[in-house]
Amino acid sequence: MSFTRHWREECGVVGLASIPGAAELASLALHALQHRGQESAGITSSDGHRLRTYKKMGLVADIFDEENTKKLQGDYAIGHVRYSTSGSSHILNAQPLQVASHRGAISLAHNGNLVNAPELRVEMEASGSIFSTTSDSEVILHMLARSRAIACEDALLELLPRIKGAYSLLVMTRDRLIAVRDPHGFRPLCIGRYKDSYVVASESCAFDIIGAQYLRDVEPGEMIVLGDGELSSRRLGVQEKENCCIFEHVYFSRPDSQVFGSSVETVRRRSGEILGREAPAEADLVCAVPDSSNTAALGYAKATGLPFELALIRNHYVGRTFISPAQKVRDMSVRIKFNPVKEVVEGKRVVMIDDSVVRGTTMRKLVKLMKAAGAKEVHLRIASPPVTHPCFYGIDTPVRNELIASSHTVEEITTYLRVDSLHYLSRDGLLEAAGDGDRYCDACFTGNYPVSFAALDQTEFPQQSAGVNIQVKPLPSD
Repeated sequence: MSFTRHWREECGVVGLASIPGAAELASLALHALQHRGQESAGITSSDGHRLRTYKKMGLVADIFDEENTKKLQGDYAIGHVRYSTSGSSHILNAQPLQVASHRGAISLAHNGNLVNAPELRVEMEASGSIFSTTSDSEVILHMLARSRAIACEDALLELLPRIKGAYSLLVMTRDRLIAVRDPHGFRPLCIGRYKDSYVVASESCAFDIIGAQYLRDVEPGEMIVLGDGELSSRRLGVQEKENCCIFEHVYFSRPDSQVFGSSVETVRRRSGEILGREAPAEADLVCAVPDSSNTAALGYAKATGLPFELALIRNHYVGRTFISPAQKVRDMSVRIKFNPVKEVVEGKRVVMIDDSVVRGTTMRKLVKLMKAAGAKEVHLRIASPPVTHPCFYGIDTPVRNELIASSHTVEEITTYLRVDSLHYLSRDGLLEAAGDGDRYCDACFTGNYPVSFAALDQTEFPQQSAGVNIQVKPLPSD
């Protein structure tokens, strides 16, 4: 049995150019990005002549020991941690993807999702291309191989305007590291300074662990070319409205990161404070559903004057746990990962803060645990609006009819969760917390997708058709 409370994160990438021992530093940086993907990890290095790739299924700490890392020689490296948003969970789909081409060996690491990859793949297969993975990222490699441009960066400038969707992309040749962010800027990618050279990564926390300094984001539609300690910037030939993923601030990114030019910790704390103003509760204490809600809970406590308590403890050493059906223990999946502190909640009116509610089944069990521990009342406050639509830009989300808020009112959800009250942060409140709200994609709350899905099968993705009445899925029972 696999326990999943939230949406699966997506992927994380890191790249280092002209830095001795690049692969070792890349492995350290991947430790800091482990929260973005725990399915597989890989690193490609270059010594100026040859590219070497090592990747496996599993966690970074289990894959990159001293022996394996030392084999990845060279001053250039790119690394990747993965959750499968496109393509199945299999070692063939693990990244970086390395291929041979007429320009020499090329390795690619991608965070995002290409919404027109299926039609591009069909087109290329019809003209003779043979794919070795089911990952959308391989489409880019085939397009690179077909390009007649001499330089890899010129080939990317030629092909990327044909690609629709989200990509924060690293491409490495034997002596170049290229970082590109899609014109909408859906997924994060930032640049750091390491001594006299440069590094790039999905989040700035990857810089902290190796002693690099955050400089700025790669801008939407910008290509950065790194080599021999130099940085050059070029622009894609496509301009779009910026649509950064708001959920990076809500849940996905680490609070100690700079993402989209803002402190994640600051945005989450503001979210909690605004939630406290919008939905105060008569209660005795505030607690978080750890860990992604900790900062929002602190903000809520500050705004309401209620004390913040560590009332719910998370077990960080769960991994994948099998529960035998013969055990027949209700709520076992939640009990393995969370445990209330009875001495804190007994006889108390508790405000519990979480970042989001997806299916609702886990939250229902958490509330049951809190009341079993003696909580007199449980008031649930969510530091984001109701999630009503899935994401197609690089996040593995449930289909729409599995999202509890897509077909049930707040009152119905309150009854189902068995809480004494329930309030979500308003959309305006979240955008106020993030600042400059017009630059964010909030399709998961509104269904307003900034990139067309005309090529998708509407029977498989009914939520993409305007005005479609989705089937109301009954709320699950115990």
